[in-house]
Amino acid sequence: MFRAKRLDRLRCIYWDGSGMILATKWLEAGKFVWPPIRDGAMQMTREEFSLLVAGIDWTRVKQNPVKRPLKVG
Repeated sequence: MFRAKRLDRLRCIYWDGSGMILATKWLEAGKFVWPPIRDGAMQMTREEFSLLVAGIDWTRVKQNPVKRPLKVG
């Protein structure tokens, strides 16, 4: 995956077994929010990747707290 200097565009290269696919996406408004670069590379989870490609700021998405069931008995 590559990002442009303008943070509203990204490119992905994918090998499908018989050739390379180059996919490009750009946002009409806003910008992609990228994870920080650590040790020369970016790492993200599958969920963060999905949010990034959807154009959602994954740094602002929060998981709702899980309520543990009460102990009965």
